[in-house]
Amino acid sequence: MSMERSHHCGDLRKADAGKTVTLCGWVSKRRDHGGIIFIDLRDRHGLVQVVIDPAHDEKDFHKAEGVRSEYVLQVRGLVRERSAETVNPHLPTGEVEVVVKDLNVLNPSKTPPFYIQDGIDVDENVRLRYRYLDLRRPEMQQNLILRHQVTKAIRDFLDKQDFLEIETPDLIRSTPEGARDYLVPSRVNPGKFYALPQSPQLFKQLLMIAGMERYFQIARCFRDEDLRADRQPEFTQLDMEMSFVDQDDIMALTEKLIAYVFKETLGVDVPVPMARMTWDEAMDKYGSDKPDLRFGMQLVNMNGALEGTQFKVFKDIIEKGGLVKAINVKGYNKIPRRELDGLVEFVGIYGAKGLAWIIVNDDGSIKSPIAKFFSDEEMQRILEAGKAEKGDVLLFVADRKPQVVAAALGALRLEMGKRLGLIDPDKLCFTWVVKFPMFEYSEEEHRYVAMHHPFTAPCDEDVDKLLTDPGHVYAKAYDMVLNGVEIGGGSERIHREDIQKKVFEAIGLTDEQAQEKFGFLLKAFEFGAPPHGGLAFGLDRLVMLMAKRPSIRDVIAFPKSQSAIDLMCQAPNVVDEKQLRELHIRSTVVKKEKEEKK
Repeated sequence: MSMERSHHCGDLRKADAGKTVTLCGWVSKRRDHGGIIFIDLRDRHGLVQVVIDPAHDEKDFHKAEGVRSEYVLQVRGLVRERSAETVNPHLPTGEVEVVVKDLNVLNPSKTPPFYIQDGIDVDENVRLRYRYLDLRRPEMQQNLILRHQVTKAIRDFLDKQDFLEIETPDLIRSTPEGARDYLVPSRVNPGKFYALPQSPQLFKQLLMIAGMERYFQIARCFRDEDLRADRQPEFTQLDMEMSFVDQDDIMALTEKLIAYVFKETLGVDVPVPMARMTWDEAMDKYGSDKPDLRFGMQLVNMNGALEGTQFKVFKDIIEKGGLVKAINVKGYNKIPRRELDGLVEFVGIYGAKGLAWIIVNDDGSIKSPIAKFFSDEEMQRILEAGKAEKGDVLLFVADRKPQVVAAALGALRLEMGKRLGLIDPDKLCFTWVVKFPMFEYSEEEHRYVAMHHPFTAPCDEDVDKLLTDPGHVYAKAYDMVLNGVEIGGGSERIHREDIQKKVFEAIGLTDEQAQEKFGFLLKAFEFGAPPHGGLAFGLDRLVMLMAKRPSIRDVIAFPKSQSAIDLMCQAPNVVDEKQLRELHIRSTVVKKEKEEKK
């Protein structure tokens, strides 16, 4: 039998009845019913039932008797309609089956370590160790198919918008500002190292200076950082940059791109223009710069309602410039005390020193360990400020540092939203967060650092404060947020040498350090840099949300584990000393291990 196949398994329909077809695929299931063998044959297009009847061919029947799950088969046979009582309405091919005329076992298979089916309950490390088997599962294949469709839609849209897809280098110089670089030793330049790019930021700005005007790239990026469900040491981003545009131009085009991608791949309409809120508003109402807008429960500033209070805990914090905020958990007054105690521990993770609560009983009476510290009038002001009614619970966090209140209460809001089932997994809530602070103060480094990166343009009205009041400078920066996840962000860029030098000075770089690290960019600014800006989308994160998966590892073909290890091929790994000598480097870890063995 020729290796050529005529159809994919998942493509056969009632209209194909009477055709002779050749199929190739994997055995999903094998069933022996009364001397007739049924096999569910699977490829990435779907699954179809094939029938091997000894009345047609005893030789093929004996072959089929030895077939097991995940054997690779080629079959040739006749498509026929199933009888009405055997139709499978849950299967796209469920109205037909293939009666086998020739069966060819292309390869046997050992018993897999887990079932090749959707919804398996298997340790993720096992799935990653046998990733090639995990990727046979239909839901995993659909994730990668969606990823392909998303990147194709992106390319189609941007091509029509006059963008050029241009590759930038993966071996660059290290400019450590932010996450740690992955370093690559140079054999031909002893003692020197390349860095793998955390983003193509500087190169895309140089492309604007080069006159390319509209650039994009599906770029591989690398960051040596601690991992979470939505982080990987190597990841993919859609990188974009445009010349002769401002913030509104960039955001408008990007909204249309996202709407196009969702419509083309999921058939979902995304309304544009999208909502916008400032960073200050997001932090004030939601305690997060990536707010989940699928439910309410906004944070309420209680400082005003507590003015003049004699409750020492709140009084001391307010007098020292701190914040007292609360959320109203509607209709949750039956919360058990042990759950309240658990919430105290929960906010402690985010730096809060405690959690106060007031329960409004069904009869309107108050239950709270802090109620005795307030007069009736004060309690009424508190309840009115928190819009608390019968059956509600007010949860308070107070701290001298507003960022602690935001982090703790923002996380608590999300946790209570999950516990009360307020978050609709099928709802899409997009928003832009704009006007970020230009800098944030690093307690570790005792200096201001760029909140995004030091190439972000400050707001025009704040340029004069770069060196005198950097803590109150806002940036022309913007993040697109979907359901509490930042999927992309960017900014208008600095395109003037004098402003770029001021920003470097504001983050503590001397002229010599700035020239050493970024001299090539400053030099380029001397030759007519156009106004420009752009953004980057985390492609892995975007597809994760579109596929409704909990982790980006589910939408990456061969991801690393949470400890940054490729469990399948065991990377990273040690290399032999000859390779190290060629690179003019020595591993102190290897030396230490050898000493310990002696």
